[in-house]
Amino acid sequence: MPHIKLITKINAPIERCFDLSRSIDLHKISTSQSNEEAVAGVTSGLINLNETVTWRAKHFFVWQKLTSKITQYEANVLFVDEMVEGAFESIHHTHKFEYKNGETIMTDDFIFESPLGVLGRLANAIILNHYLKKLLVKRNEIIKEYAESDLWKKVLTN
Repeated sequence: MPHIKLITKINAPIERCFDLSRSIDLHKISTSQSNEEAVAGVTSGLINLNETVTWRAKHFFVWQKLTSKITQYEANVLFVDEMVEGAFESIHHTHKFEYKNGETIMTDDFIFESPLGVLGRLANAIILNHYLKKLLVKRNEIIKEYAESDLWKKVLTN
């Protein structure tokens, strides 16, 4: 199964980074290029343990839906979202957070499996690995931008 690992260093408190990472509203902002919209489950605010969100987005000129569930959660340390319905065989995304030397270190472990056996593996090698990594990098850039400025106040409300 393909595995994408990203490490992002953010000059902001761990609590802010953790909450921005599970913000449905910030996710929408970070995926504007695919017109992602939360259409069921938690559709705004922060997602928590055992909650689901269904995303509708356009990827490769096709509208798709993907539902994920938060299956593990330890405040300000980690959370895991897993696909429960969608085009992939599986998606398992672990978000880990550590505060070290005055900055938050955010680690994404994104593991996915495509359908269609050999054809799916070929699609991974040719298109999907790069495409999904690009989406995750963009998302992390937005999280970093919001966390390190006052922009976080626009999406994190008490």
